[in-house]
Amino acid sequence: MKIGNVEVKVSILAIAVFVIFTLFLLAASVFSTGVRSQLIWMIPGLFLLLVIPIVLNYMSRSQYADVKPVYEIEAKSVRVKLINENMIGKPVRIEGVVEKVRFQFLNRPQFIVADRSGEISVKMFTSPSEDIHEHDVVEVVGMVIRRYVVVGDPVINCVSIKKIERKAGPAKDR
Repeated sequence: MKIGNVEVKVSILAIAVFVIFTLFLLAASVFSTGVRSQLIWMIPGLFLLLVIPIVLNYMSRSQYADVKPVYEIEAKSVRVKLINENMIGKPVRIEGVVEKVRFQFLNRPQFIVADRSGEISVKMFTSPSEDIHEHDVVEVVGMVIRRYVVVGDPVINCVSIKKIERKAGPAKDR
């Protein structure tokens, strides 16, 4: 679904919650009690179960779209091995191969991206603009942050991840 210039993606989890509550409320109101007037109050609640995730995704993706040009200008290309605690708060650009994809069904994906020097966790707090899968060669633009806000190893808070046309070599030198 597209709202303005922003492509909005609803997570499978949000749709599943909507369907489960719809079935539950229909069964509870119509079949067990027989009172259909309760549906007047339940339908707006069900509507909100679907609209709230759409609005949140729209807001996240529009914010990412606004800051993406700034990050692309300021980001410095680095190798994964060079990312350390001294770089926290700095925009970076890396290129590598996606080794693992997690939590994509929640629209909050986490990618493990590796280049020949090492691997790093790349977190995105909204859905990416294109579908990214394992073994895709990608360019990541984002800011180095700590994994757990104040503690943990450096990870990348991804603003933009896109596939690039480059031959993928081995992910790591072993």
